[in-house]
Amino acid sequence: MQSIDLTGGFPLSDAFARPIRYLRVSVTDKCNLRCVYCMPEGGLPWLRREEILSYEEIARVVEAAASVGVRAIRLTGGEPLLRRNVERLVAMIASLSEIEDIALSTNGLLLDEQIDALASAGLSRVNISLDTLRPQRFESVARRPGLEHVLRSIDAAIARGLHPVKINCVVMRGRNDDEVEDFAQLSRQLPVHVRFIEAMPVVEYAEAQREEFVSADELLDRLRTIGNLQPIDGPVGNGPARYFSFPDAAGTIGVITPLSHDYCDRCNRIRLTADGRLRLCLFGDHHVDLRTLLRAQATREDLAAILRRSMLIKPERHHLRLGEPASRMRALSEIGG
Repeated sequence: MQSIDLTGGFPLSDAFARPIRYLRVSVTDKCNLRCVYCMPEGGLPWLRREEILSYEEIARVVEAAASVGVRAIRLTGGEPLLRRNVERLVAMIASLSEIEDIALSTNGLLLDEQIDALASAGLSRVNISLDTLRPQRFESVARRPGLEHVLRSIDAAIARGLHPVKINCVVMRGRNDDEVEDFAQLSRQLPVHVRFIEAMPVVEYAEAQREEFVSADELLDRLRTIGNLQPIDGPVGNGPARYFSFPDAAGTIGVITPLSHDYCDRCNRIRLTADGRLRLCLFGDHHVDLRTLLRAQATREDLAAILRRSMLIKPERHHLRLGEPASRMRALSEIGG
C-alpha cells in the first residue's frame, strides 16, 4: 500500500466546506438496557469478538484523524462501559497531543464504579442518558432497573470534576413529557446541563414516534411558564444543542432538534463503528470499511488519505421525517455532543 503524507495539508473538511473536527467512536454494540426508543426488548444480533476493533486499532484511527485536524473524541456504544478496561483506550487517546477533548456517552449504570480510573486516564467529561426521575417509570422505559445507579453516577461525575456534566433526556409524549419541568429544575439546583432530545423515527420505534413526538419548540414554551428562560452560549462541547438558562441557575437547558430544526449545515462529525466502519452520517448508510485496511497494516498516512477521500461521499444532510423510519435502531444519545 503506497504511503501518502497528508499531515501537512489542509484540515479535514467535506465537499460542502464543513470542517470535521469531531470523531465519535463506538467501542461496542452491546447495551445493558433495552430502551423503548432504542432497541427491541430481545436485543439485537451482537457482533462477534473478532469483528470488533481492538483498542490498538481504534487508537490508530484516532491518530490518523488527529493528523488531519480532528481534535475531539467521544466514546460511545452501545454502552461503552460494558467493554473491559475502557480506561486503557482513554489513556491511549489522551497520549495524542493533538486531541483536546475526550468525552464519554453512557447510560450511567456502571459509571460510578469506573469513574476514578476513567478520569485518571484522561477523560474530560461525560454525557449521561436519563429519561425519567421515577424508579418504576425507569424500568418501563429502559426495560431494566437501575435509576439509583444513574443518579449516583451523576453525583460522582460532578464530584470528580468531569465538567460539563450533560444529561440527555429523550422526551416522549405520554411516557415522560410530564417530567420536563422536573428535569428543568435540576439545572437550577445542580451544575448540570439538561438536554432534551426530540424522539426520532428509527425502524422499530417509527409508529410510536408519530404519537409520542414532542417538538423542542413546544418544550421551550412549556418551560417559559415556570421561569424566565433566556438563550445563552452553551458549555464546552461539539454537538448541535441550543442552550438556555434560568436566572441564577447552576446549570443550563439544551434542546437537540434532529427533526424540527435540523443542524446538518453545522455538521462537524464522523463516526467509527465498533466493527470498523467509518460512518459519514449517523442516519445514513454512507460508510467506508476501515477494519480491512487496519488489518492489512495500513499506515497512519494511508488512513489519513482514506479519511480525506471519504469526505467526497459525506452527504449534505439527513432526510429524517416524522414517522418515517430511518434505519436500524441507534441510541439517541449518539447525537448529543
